[in-house]
Amino acid sequence: MREDTKAARRAQIERAAYKLLKERGYGGTSMLGIAKEAKASNETLYRWYGDKKGLFKTMVENNAWTTKAALDAAIRDEADPLVTLEDVAPILLSMLLGERAISLNRAAASDESGELGATIAAGGRDSVFSLIEKLIQRGLESSALTGPSARIAADWFLNLLIGDLQIRRVISTLPVPSDKDVHSRVVAAISAFSKLCST
Repeated sequence: MREDTKAARRAQIERAAYKLLKERGYGGTSMLGIAKEAKASNETLYRWYGDKKGLFKTMVENNAWTTKAALDAAIRDEADPLVTLEDVAPILLSMLLGERAISLNRAAASDESGELGATIAAGGRDSVFSLIEKLIQRGLESSALTGPSARIAADWFLNLLIGDLQIRRVISTLPVPSDKDVHSRVVAAISAFSKLCST
């Protein structure tokens, strides 16, 4: 199968998985159900993803890919950490408050097994947090930033940026933010983080 055809099929499978996740929750969503919804074979799903956990892990990683790619590039190129955080913040915030992340988190909240929550943490927050921490560590070592530790400063940044916005989206008390809302939040978060950690 050609790579572009395979990518299109994977996107179709993921769309089907998000649809069923929203309708049935994580426990009620099966690989067979996803295969039928996506008009794909069950064998294909198991060959490509291993199992349901593997499929949802891929979905979480794909959702966070743009943020992680931007952070990876900045770390590799030794870019200014504060400028990088300002550039990455709207991408990260839009992703975390977008329909896909919210669908995953709503399903995880009702998944008593804890499997989906652990998958989201590993493929999403933990991997993004480690890259932000690494970026800030570079800033501390070069004296571009100051702070008690890279881990604490990374936690400050994420708390300032996200706060309770994602949980408010999950419980349907906050609509999808506009680009203007995202921009305003990013400006406020970067301003506060700069006061805490810029030299």
